[in-house]
Amino acid sequence: MTVLDDRTLNRATLARQLLLDRADMPVLDAVGHLGGLQAQEPQEPFIGLWSRLRAFTPSALSDLLVRRSVARTHLMRRTVHLVTAEDALAWRARHDPMLRQRVLGTYRRELDGVDLDELAAAGRAIMADGEPRSMAELTRALADRWPQRQPRALGEMLVAALLPMAQLPPRGLWRTKAGVRNVLLSTWLGREIDPPAVGGSDPVGQALVRRYLAAFGPAASADLRAWCGLAGLPAAIAAIREELVTFRDERGRELLDLPDAPRPDPGTPAPVRFLPAFDNAILGYHDRSRIVDDDHRGLSVAGARVVLVDGRVGATWTVEAGTVLVTPLRRFSRADRTDAAEQARALALFLSDGESDRVRIAASTD
Repeated sequence: MTVLDDRTLNRATLARQLLLDRADMPVLDAVGHLGGLQAQEPQEPFIGLWSRLRAFTPSALSDLLVRRSVARTHLMRRTVHLVTAEDALAWRARHDPMLRQRVLGTYRRELDGVDLDELAAAGRAIMADGEPRSMAELTRALADRWPQRQPRALGEMLVAALLPMAQLPPRGLWRTKAGVRNVLLSTWLGREIDPPAVGGSDPVGQALVRRYLAAFGPAASADLRAWCGLAGLPAAIAAIREELVTFRDERGRELLDLPDAPRPDPGTPAPVRFLPAFDNAILGYHDRSRIVDDDHRGLSVAGARVVLVDGRVGATWTVEAGTVLVTPLRRFSRADRTDAAEQARALALFLSDGESDRVRIAASTD
């Protein structure tokens, strides 16, 4: 079986993630191709798409959200993702058991003895009027029914698991700060979510495998699970295994892939790219060694914004008073500093709507 080293996997990841060459692709198609963008920080998807698409304009993404072509909802790993409306409706039921278990993992003691079906029915009855509500407003409406329960636990279980919800604009619009207001996903998108498959089949699981590999492959089944948080996908993999090709990585893990997906030459140059907080190009793997050193693995989990240099995490970045500040994690060559400065200036202009191109790059570390 062919062994793919980390550099080969890195270039494949960059190509699939639209980070090797910026793509000429409609914004909606890009969101769909990527399987959504992690979006608990509302402005970060704009940065992720700016790094991936040519001539990206923030209004294009804002318009998609207002027109309900994309939705902000709890999905993979119980995190807020920005996904196409079609994917939100198709995927949500498949994620329901995982979402329940993840909320229980945090609030099991607080929810002990609460009938979750009863809680879901009560929450759905309140939300049936179609009025958007914050989590606090929803739990206040339930206070008489569960007076001894912690409102936060009830609210998290309802909003993140029991009731498929959409977070409404203006939250998630470009350069806009707004609190979370929820409405039922079916109300917002105009139809019910797709029901779970019957008879033991798992077409959604099989679709998730294909979609994941298209955007993240080659990858191991553990990587797939790290991305979506779902157990039970081995059966979906088995059902489509004949469609797939297999490799091994340098640690001996079996890697799955789509036969015709891009696997560029490992010598392909990789441009500097600025990634937003919690970007799935890093978080979408259990083994992240293809893109980040173990010493820096925790940066993205902690919400650091990172810079890819030669395809790997080589710096972090922040913005202060309109200036993009870059802090190298290793020694930069002169060419690295030049390329990073050029991309940082372009990013500063993007983030400031053309008002600032100020950049400061700290001294390289050994």
